[in-house]
Amino acid sequence: MSDSLQDWLARLQRQHPTAIELGLDRVREVAARMQLAKPAGCIITVGGTNGKGSTVAFIEAIARAAGLRVGAYTSPHLLRYNERVRIDGVDAGDADLVAAFEAVESARGDISLTYFEVGTLAALWLFARAGLDLAILEVGLGGRLDAVNIVDPDVAVITTVDLDHMDWLGEDREDIGVEKAGIARAWRPLVLGDDEPPSSVLRRAYAIGASALRMGCDFFVDRAAEDDGWQWREPGFILDLPMPDLAAPVQLRNAAVAITALRASPLEIPDDAWARGVASARVPGRLQRLECAGIEYRLDVGHNPQAAQALAEWLRDQPRQGRVHAIYAALADKDVEGVTAALAPHIDHWHLAGLDVEGRAQDVDALAARVKLPGATLNADVAAALHRVESIAVPGDRVLVFGSFHTVETALHALRSAGCREVDSPAPV
Repeated sequence: MSDSLQDWLARLQRQHPTAIELGLDRVREVAARMQLAKPAGCIITVGGTNGKGSTVAFIEAIARAAGLRVGAYTSPHLLRYNERVRIDGVDAGDADLVAAFEAVESARGDISLTYFEVGTLAALWLFARAGLDLAILEVGLGGRLDAVNIVDPDVAVITTVDLDHMDWLGEDREDIGVEKAGIARAWRPLVLGDDEPPSSVLRRAYAIGASALRMGCDFFVDRAAEDDGWQWREPGFILDLPMPDLAAPVQLRNAAVAITALRASPLEIPDDAWARGVASARVPGRLQRLECAGIEYRLDVGHNPQAAQALAEWLRDQPRQGRVHAIYAALADKDVEGVTAALAPHIDHWHLAGLDVEGRAQDVDALAARVKLPGATLNADVAAALHRVESIAVPGDRVLVFGSFHTVETALHALRSAGCREVDSPAPV
């Protein structure tokens, strides 16, 4: 009898000496044995520092509104591994994932693969058998040496380039840009969501003949005067669009990048699909909203200064009735000083919490010593911080829970167990 999905995931965590081993030789060899060179009619690869998951969701929603058969591969997951592989908006089932892992295991021989590499090959194997019009592949780390880069995209996307994972990718935006730009392909479109992308990205596009499409240069976002809509615009073509359900001003940028990627692809998108897709896109953990006893909770996976600045802009624009509490728990390798500095002007009460994650744990005392927020409460973990907030918050208050996927996962479990009501809950697109 085959092992269960959980058995497989536990085995994959153990079988490779390191969690991350950048490089394509091993995974490319196994992919060749499995004949995974082109797992769908069209491939869009999405890299970048922030906004990847939301951009994938917009591309997926628009393409599905166009009647296309779509697969999406994303990481990490919030609650279940199955979230990482979607086909036609439905998470892959346990049996399908187990079959895919067995196929990878049969093909790899004596080649050692990381957890992420096996997961990537499994997703590509499932996509190759699904008859997809479009597969959307989200980069896990960097781009040039990330496992998804074994597949040649028809369109490459770099949402943003900022400082994160610096131990792996480089010390500044120029170095990191080199890694991100590695997903670009010669003479194919490269969509850039930064107004001012690093010079290294533009040099790479020029060197290989990739057609760079830049936000604020080749495509534009215009807000409607009444705040009830917006326009995506390129020279000679305009789309009038509804506001997305995904909160935060930065989501217009993500939606615009998604539209540009699809416009640059060989896919045919009917006129009405653009608006329907933008309106229907959902992704959990991006200012996800729950309510308990008149208290609004917003859960966000943002974990670096650029993401924190986007959260700060959203808080700045929100009408305030009561106080704003922040529950913050972060991994040890994150720029917690930069994150808290970006949000501090918008937070009334800080509640710091520890995270126990193998290899990257950070207890609350270590976090507090780094961020130096006078008056912050210290809590052993996210559940304890939620309990503390529940004891002092009153109706009309807002609670922002953020800092990592692990933070949001814990909070989601706790709030759902407490019977909190989900508002505009993310659903399959």
